[in-house]
Amino acid sequence: METILTKARRLRRDMTLTERVVWGVLRARGLRGFKFRRQVPVGPFISDFLCAEAGLIIEIDGDTHSHQIAYDRRRTMYLETQGYRVVRITNREVRENFEGAMNYISESLPKYPLT
Repeated sequence: METILTKARRLRRDMTLTERVVWGVLRARGLRGFKFRRQVPVGPFISDFLCAEAGLIIEIDGDTHSHQIAYDRRRTMYLETQGYRVVRITNREVRENFEGAMNYISESLPKYPLT
């Protein structure tokens, strides 16, 4: 049985193309100076991108998410009970309107980094 840490490491290694594109912007404080981490365990779940200083989780939803709406709702509710705001963006939004998707993430962050 794969542990959550092992799974997170595997997901970091095997990121989707869309996740890689978004990570290219978020990494190394590339979005307005905020530090993001990728594929971070939060309780029993693994967030795609987490900014602890802003209390923000970014989820990149692929096609399979249209078949797991109830699961995603439970997952979001759990993450919110842990103090995070969850922002969801679809693969399609990233592909078809990359600048808009990045602006949406940027607007979800506080005015200034907290550190």
